[in-house]
Amino acid sequence: MFKTKTPKFFASKYATLCCYSSAPSIAEATTHQELLEQTQFSHYFDPRFYLSQLIKCKNLYQVKQVHAQVTTNGFLENNQIVANKLLYIYCLHKSLGDACSLFCGYSEKNVVSWSVMIGGYAKVGDFMNSLRTFRECLRYGVRPDSYNLPFVIRVCRDTMDVKMGRLIHSVVYKNGLMLDDFVVAALVDMYSKCKVIGDAKELFDGMPKRDVVAWTVMIGACTESGDPNEALVLFDRMLEEGVVPDKVVVVNVVNACAKIGAMRTAKVVHEYITRSEFSLDVILGTAMVDMYAKCGSVDVAREVFDGLREKNVITWSAMIAAYGYHGQGHKAVDMFSMMLRRGILPNKITFVSLLYACSHSGLVEEGKRLFSSMEKEYEVKPDIKHFTCMVDLLGRAGKIDESLKLIEDIAVEKDEGLWGALLGACRIHGHVEFAERAAKSLIELQPENPGHYILLSNIYAKAGKWKDVAKIRELMSHQKLKKIPGWTWIEDDNKIHRFSVGDHTHPRSMEIYEKLKYLLKELEIAGYVPDTNFVLHDVDEELKLGNLFSHSEKLAIAFGLISTPEQSTIRIMKNLRVCGDCHTFCKFVSQVTSRMIVVRDANRFHHFREGACSCGDYW
Repeated sequence: MFKTKTPKFFASKYATLCCYSSAPSIAEATTHQELLEQTQFSHYFDPRFYLSQLIKCKNLYQVKQVHAQVTTNGFLENNQIVANKLLYIYCLHKSLGDACSLFCGYSEKNVVSWSVMIGGYAKVGDFMNSLRTFRECLRYGVRPDSYNLPFVIRVCRDTMDVKMGRLIHSVVYKNGLMLDDFVVAALVDMYSKCKVIGDAKELFDGMPKRDVVAWTVMIGACTESGDPNEALVLFDRMLEEGVVPDKVVVVNVVNACAKIGAMRTAKVVHEYITRSEFSLDVILGTAMVDMYAKCGSVDVAREVFDGLREKNVITWSAMIAAYGYHGQGHKAVDMFSMMLRRGILPNKITFVSLLYACSHSGLVEEGKRLFSSMEKEYEVKPDIKHFTCMVDLLGRAGKIDESLKLIEDIAVEKDEGLWGALLGACRIHGHVEFAERAAKSLIELQPENPGHYILLSNIYAKAGKWKDVAKIRELMSHQKLKKIPGWTWIEDDNKIHRFSVGDHTHPRSMEIYEKLKYLLKELEIAGYVPDTNFVLHDVDEELKLGNLFSHSEKLAIAFGLISTPEQSTIRIMKNLRVCGDCHTFCKFVSQVTSRMIVVRDANRFHHFREGACSCGDYW
């Protein structure tokens, strides 16, 4: 079986070429009679004829017609290339049942046969059968190669099964394929998606040759895993090694800039994109809009947006979202109206962006109107994210009862985001009773998330309920949960400088504290009074003041004042919500120093200028 010799009925080379070049398509035959007429001289055809006919098949019916002729004329038994091509075409048309029947009928299977079946199952999402077939392949004694291994590695990636991934990794090692670029790149991708970045980075660094695909995977992994700074470092290395990035790499780098909020780096990346003549298509253009918005400049984001030749609903939604987290809700709503006039219909993402914008600008009635119009006017059914935005919108406005009623009335499954929005509203307005209810639901959903315990503890502390604070902290200690540390970072001289509360690790730490000490005296003269209510510990006032003065936001701003040119904008980023006292501090610093300060926290942007904040103290 599967002999590659020419069939006996093959007449002559000349006859074959004549028949092959003028032969009609089997796939185009509509009746059995036509098929017989078209193939009455099939004994003259060589295997290439059937290969070409299989490629021309547009549907499963046509594939089965060719399958019948291949079987009738003996090519299924005499030519493994034709047989494997037929198997591949069945998989291509997602007919895995027919493919499996054909495959199981083979008396001999080579590595291509196994690879086609493994890949066929993987491509339709039948991961269990893909892995099962791979195991059978190994038992059959077939050595895995750079074609079938990436398929099973991607199965581990898509199922987030790092345990199976490590087993496949050992198979790669035992078969001497650790130097194969395709296989190792797939392993790097698998470990990256499974959030095992250390292993991914180790494999990546050990690759003897890294092509643009490997760089793309590693840069994307760092961006998605929360280490965007490393992604930018890798991009520099990539350029130094002479690897020319493609648009996918550039989009990942733009996303890294957006996550880290580094404006200077964003401008450098933009210059590189312009210099390299990358076209700003919908994907890259939308990423650029998002990058500038998250780096603190909604105006530049709008300039990029206006300059795009092509915009889709995602691009418009990104611009609406940009206005939203910069607290410019009215502009977000105006942008939505402009989008409708251009004939672009909104989707679920658009409404999340809109409702978020209304929530952070206090546009309660406008938010309600947009929410009610979703299904009635645009046939967009609200999901849990839209309900979460509404709970946040009502809660921020102090309508806690209305928020809770909405939660009780909705039919969709309630998640941590929904209860988190209610808990956040309770923190703003000091509503302890509802906070306890929201926190209980959150802890049931995510018992190992320390953020829920901390937020409830802070609400108790603000209310002076120190015994309840102690109970929460004792519960966290018993469950070995640790508070997420607060960090503030600032970009200067192409470097990211990071600060924690009471930080003394910075090389210019002495200068920073001296500047802060001098600055606090100036602010007190201007009327700044530290609000020790935001020190959530049961200690005396003097200790509270000491803790308050060394918050990471204040240290970053003091560093910005001594390291950046006068009159330039100071931009800082924080991983948590900025505290109320630091918010007041920033307003006074902007007034006393005549500097604009842009703060990006976990929720939104604050633009401080001449003693006022863009949020209007509604945050």
